[in-house]
Amino acid sequence: MRTLDWMSENKTPQLDDRSPWVIDTRELGRHAGLSRALTRSVPVETPLGVPDVITIEAGSALELDLLLESVVEGVLVSGTATATAKGTCARCLDPLTEEVEVEVQELFAYPGSATEETTEEDEIPRLVDDRIDLEPTVRDAVVLALPLAPLCTEDCAGLCTECGVKWADLEPGHGHEKIDPRWAALVERFDENAGEKPGPS
Repeated sequence: MRTLDWMSENKTPQLDDRSPWVIDTRELGRHAGLSRALTRSVPVETPLGVPDVITIEAGSALELDLLLESVVEGVLVSGTATATAKGTCARCLDPLTEEVEVEVQELFAYPGSATEETTEEDEIPRLVDDRIDLEPTVRDAVVLALPLAPLCTEDCAGLCTECGVKWADLEPGHGHEKIDPRWAALVERFDENAGEKPGPS
């Protein structure tokens, strides 16, 4: 029983070859210097980003353009991931669409390598049966690259703080008369009196 428990605790996790995120690296072997180009369109199953701010929606796709290189300690993956993000302008609140291109670079360590022995799994990902799972690496890179305050244009003027209308839709010289608080009561009294009809003389 104790032996079975030990085997269960130390069982190597398996990767699903049917997943578009899982890449077989066997053709690279462990010969440092060998490389392989990889282009792939991967469907987004759950939204990436910050809801109501900017996200890459479920049902869209991430376009991967990567290079896999065999190095001494593992397989180095580098390249780009691109996608279309949708969100709301932080200034004028209009909907926006933004093309996002993210640089990706990650080393996947060989089992038994010095890198694997000296790092934790949450620091450096590992190869499993000569396969790598790109999803955590790409998802993290994409989410971190999305802007926290997206803008429809760099020079978006936002909304008028007084009436809430977009500055881009307002006439030149638009403004609101501001009354000194010290005179506000007097102006209010004047407006009230202006609406009263004069009595008989």
